[in-house]
Amino acid sequence: MTGHAWLLLVTLAVAIGVLVLLINSRLRFHPFVALMLVSVGVALVAGLSTEQIAESLEKGAGGILGDVGVTLAFGAMLGRLLANSGATERIARVIVDRAGVRSLPWYMAGAAFVIGIPMFFEIGLIVLLPLIFSVARRLQDSGQVKGSPYVYLATPTIAALCTLHGMVPPHPGPLIGVEGLHADLGTTILVGLICAVPTIILSGPVYGRWIAPRLAVNPDRELVAQFTGTATTNTTTETQADSAEPHGATASASPRPGGVPLGWALAAVLVPVVLMLLRTVAELALDESSPVRHVLTFTGEPVIAMFAGFLFALFALGYRSGQPPEKVRESLADSIKSVAGILLIIAGGGAFNQVLEDSGIGKAIESAASGAHLNLLLLGWLIALVLSFSTGSATVGIVAATGILGPMADHGGGVENSLLVVAIGAGSIGLNYVNHAGFWLVKESFGMTLGQATKSHTAIQTLVSVCGLLMALLLSLFV
Repeated sequence: MTGHAWLLLVTLAVAIGVLVLLINSRLRFHPFVALMLVSVGVALVAGLSTEQIAESLEKGAGGILGDVGVTLAFGAMLGRLLANSGATERIARVIVDRAGVRSLPWYMAGAAFVIGIPMFFEIGLIVLLPLIFSVARRLQDSGQVKGSPYVYLATPTIAALCTLHGMVPPHPGPLIGVEGLHADLGTTILVGLICAVPTIILSGPVYGRWIAPRLAVNPDRELVAQFTGTATTNTTTETQADSAEPHGATASASPRPGGVPLGWALAAVLVPVVLMLLRTVAELALDESSPVRHVLTFTGEPVIAMFAGFLFALFALGYRSGQPPEKVRESLADSIKSVAGILLIIAGGGAFNQVLEDSGIGKAIESAASGAHLNLLLLGWLIALVLSFSTGSATVGIVAATGILGPMADHGGGVENSLLVVAIGAGSIGLNYVNHAGFWLVKESFGMTLGQATKSHTAIQTLVSVCGLLMALLLSLFV
């Protein structure tokens, strides 16, 4: 390696350190601001001209938002429609109502798996909290579960939601990886699901059965009453109904859960995923001149698939449920506000990635990694893990790891690229601790101490991270 290449590698290491410092110091920079500032600094040190710097920032931020931002916006609106209509709780209740005590964790994992396909981790957990609390309270009264029934049911729920959030498109992190690593979307969905199933089993029902007897977790009674709609003191009937709504949902726009037919609920969740998978099947099985292939390729584009899923949910779950159109529109507008921060982080990550590419840092890393014979999956996992843990943002971990490893990825879009997306996504999940919003959501929702939240939430997500990497490494042996 040349002296200039070493300078670029040192610049990258310093940039990552500065990025972590800016986000975690007393200044508490927003990740978007920190990413943009570090991007400018890296570009200056690497010798890019002022015109090149501005062009890189605009191209990187605009390009990633064009590829991922619109898809993410449709996903957020789809998730809000599913929550407000009661579709997600309808799916979950049908699954759980058929379960016995020993199989409840498996059914909860299944419910979270279905709900977690279109929803972010935090949103999916909030939607499922009423169900977790109501079922756990019944188990606690019956004394059929040793230890905390809340941990017994929350563990598989957390495992399924975070696995899908980090490893399976159409979530924003994996979508960023698909774009930056030139992976095929349908292949990544298939590979992600294959890796996700055993990961969820080990990190969810299996670990939950072991840890539940060891944690005495009991959420605040008033909070349980609010989520289950059983508050009886100092509240009116109207207040009880409002407080039973999941956080983030507009109470006045939400009908009573359970009124949505199961078929409509499942269809709304699966429409975008099925369209994306059909595209992959068509590209593998049909000739390039086939009209059917052209149609399925178009409808399977992420933005088109999510748009189709959103439109289906808008009419099937929104207007069809009898909600006033004004309330539906207000609710959808609120859903966009909830992902604005993520969109900014994605834009900053895109700018950072573009600067790394234009400055030649990516090629220097490729040269160093090739000389050291590092496994690309392990390298991507480690970079995402360290940055996610350090900055408190899984998105930052994914976009940085994607930008660093992008030049090393095969542009042919093979299975190896999809496995790298999964490995990076798995890395971004691990060591989810006090600087992550999800950690505090779980801790406060279940009334846990810091130690209890570490043994449950942090341990669950780290298990998911390690299992996801191992599954990716295992599959890589056959491709």
